[in-house]
Amino acid sequence: MQYYDIIGDIHGCASALETLLADLGYTLQDSTGAYQHPTRQAVFVGDLVDRGPEQLRVLEIVKPMVDTGSARIVMGNHEFNAICYSIEHPSGSGQYLRKHTDSNYRQHREFVDQLTDEQRFYYLDWFKTLPLWLDLGDIRVVHACWHEESMRYVESQLGSNQFTAVDQFARASDSTDRLYTTVEVLLKGPEISLAAHHQPDYLDKDGHARSRARIRWWNEDAATLREIAEMASNFTTAAGAPYPPLPDSAVTSADRCYVYSGTVPVFFGHYWRKDSPQRHRDWADHCACVDFSAVKGGKLTAYRWSGETTICADNYWQSAG
Repeated sequence: MQYYDIIGDIHGCASALETLLADLGYTLQDSTGAYQHPTRQAVFVGDLVDRGPEQLRVLEIVKPMVDTGSARIVMGNHEFNAICYSIEHPSGSGQYLRKHTDSNYRQHREFVDQLTDEQRFYYLDWFKTLPLWLDLGDIRVVHACWHEESMRYVESQLGSNQFTAVDQFARASDSTDRLYTTVEVLLKGPEISLAAHHQPDYLDKDGHARSRARIRWWNEDAATLREIAEMASNFTTAAGAPYPPLPDSAVTSADRCYVYSGTVPVFFGHYWRKDSPQRHRDWADHCACVDFSAVKGGKLTAYRWSGETTICADNYWQSAG
């Protein structure tokens, strides 16, 4: 049986990655230029880029690991967004699949500014080949949400679990196309309408008004709005007051349709956790988040999986900083 170390969102934090790999027993091989473990394989959940100070070094570490087989990887929403930010469509139109607005540039600035054009397009070509999920038999890995209905649709449209053509990225960037909706679920996670539950809009950490909350699809015990909706402590009302606790009102089966009911362990990132892993908030019997805000004062985090069928909190590893 192959054992795995599933590593969370890195976002340009190469020093933390090298520390974590060393702590996990990976060493840099002179023959390949890749970090390798004698008996284990790393799996990256995506979001290698944007935000952090060491964009190029992260890519110089991760790609050789994947190329030599000492690691696997899935696409994150930041890789997807970077690809679409780079694709002019139609060609020669001056329009891009991800618009070159000030806000979008701010999100991608570190990736754009820290790499030369040649370096950036080299890694963008690699990003385009990354699978949207991995089913490794004993474990499953996805960036944001394991949802088999969405996966089946993606496979029916792409022919596999990865993109192969520009027009597929174009469809996945068009909010009127079902491919957009399903890729959003896999890379950004499903959401629940607060308005449908008679709850007001909230302002997120960036001050944007939102009427939908992310779903804690990994919490198989969630039966109420408070349990299933992901609401950060820094969200506020439109007036700027702390957003009140959601009610313990029952949610419908439609609200729970994304909740994972399988028994094969699923590992994911994306959700910007903090501090130490907590049950239901960050993990459940068969699901574990490994994104602990490495670039925002948290710790780069891995889960060391050694064949167990139920998630064990003791198997989380976090970098020193």
